[in-house]
Amino acid sequence: MGKANTKRKSGAASTSTPYERPSNKKNAAAAAAKNNVFKFNTNVGQHILKNPGIADAIVDKAFLKPTDTVLEIGPGTGNISVRILEKAKKLVAVELDPRMASEITKRVMGTPNQKKLEVLLGDAIKLDFPPHDVCISNTPYQISSPLVFKLLSMPNPPRCCVLMFQREFALRLTARPGDPLYNRLSVNAQFFSKITHIMKVGKQNFRPPPQVESSVVRIEPKVGRDRPAVSWAEFDGLLRIVFSRKNKTVRASFGTKEVLALIERNYRTWCALNNVVVDETIVEHGEGEGEMDEEEEEGMDVDMDDDDDDNNTAAVGEGGMEIDGQNDDDDDDLPAFFKEQATAAVVKTPSKRKKTRVAELVRAKVNKVLQSTDLADQRAGKLDENAFLKLLYAFNKENIHFA
Repeated sequence: MGKANTKRKSGAASTSTPYERPSNKKNAAAAAAKNNVFKFNTNVGQHILKNPGIADAIVDKAFLKPTDTVLEIGPGTGNISVRILEKAKKLVAVELDPRMASEITKRVMGTPNQKKLEVLLGDAIKLDFPPHDVCISNTPYQISSPLVFKLLSMPNPPRCCVLMFQREFALRLTARPGDPLYNRLSVNAQFFSKITHIMKVGKQNFRPPPQVESSVVRIEPKVGRDRPAVSWAEFDGLLRIVFSRKNKTVRASFGTKEVLALIERNYRTWCALNNVVVDETIVEHGEGEGEMDEEEEEGMDVDMDDDDDDNNTAAVGEGGMEIDGQNDDDDDDLPAFFKEQATAAVVKTPSKRKKTRVAELVRAKVNKVLQSTDLADQRAGKLDENAFLKLLYAFNKENIHFA
C-alpha cells in the first residue's frame, strides 16, 4: 500500500542541514561561507593547498627518514603537516597567524603525533631556525627570496628543502647566464646548492586560488667538502654590486660614487684590522684630471648599449664646431642664450667631497682588478659563477672585501 502524501511541518524539521544540497548558487555561497572556520588572509600568502595528491608528492620528494627533524614554513591548516608527522621524528612548524597555529594544534590533539609537533609563532624571516634536517614549505610568495637566502646562508643548512614557489620565481632559481630571468638569486642558489624542478602546480589546487601558477623545487645545499670555501656574505656582497643593474657593464657598476665610497670604507676597515696606515692627504683638483669621472663612465656604458647614441653625439659635436668655428666678429651677433649654454657646458660642478690619497688608491685598485680580469666590459647577466669567483679573488688580492 502506497504512502499518503503528507506535508512537512514548519519549524526545526524544515531547517537546512550540512548534508542538504543548496538549491541555487546564492545558497551555495552562503553555505560555503557558513562552513568556513575563518577567512584566509591572502595579503600574507594564505593559499591553502587542498589537493591531497600534491601534498603527498611534496612529502615523498623530501625522502624523509624516521629520525629526521623537519622545519615547515607556513603550515596553514596542516594538510602537509599531518603527512610529515607520519614519517618524521619531529616537526617544527613556523606560523605567523595565531588562528592557523591553533588550527594545526587542534588537528593533532589527542593523537600520537601530538608530542611530535612544535609550533613556533612568529615571522619566519626574523626567527632563528632550530637545527633541522629537512625544510618543507608551501611558501608565502612574499618571503620567497629572503627564505632561500636565509636557508642557504645557514652555517649548517638542512639536507634538502622542498619548497613551493611562484612559477616565475622557480624559473629564476634555475636560470642560466644569458637568460632574461638570470639574476643574483640564480648565481647564489646554483653556486651553493643543487636545484631540481619537481612539478608544476595549477592555481586551482589552492583555496583560495592565487593569481599565479606555482612550482615545487627541491634544493639540496652543498655541505662539507662540496660546499665552496667562499664566504657567503662576501660573495653575495659582490653580486649585489654587479647585479644592481645586470645589463650595465662591470666597469659601470663599480664606477659609481656610492660603490667607490663603500669599497673605500671596507678598505679602511681592513687597514684598521691589519694595522696598515692610510694616507689621508687631500689631493688637489689638478692632480686627478687624468681620471675618469662617474658621468663619463656611465656615458661610455650607454654608448655601448645603444648604437644610435654615437650618431646623436656626432650631431651635437658638429653643431658645437659650427658655433665655435665662427669668426670673432660674429660672436656679438649670437644670442645671449647660446653664450650661456656654451659656458655652462665647459664649467663642471665641483665635488663637495674632498679627494684623499686613500680614495685615489682605492680607485686605482678597482681599475687594476677590472683590467687584469678582462671583465670590465662584460655584462653581469651573461657571466657565470666562475667569472664572479675570478673577480672576487682579484679584489681580495688587492685587500678589498665586500662583507
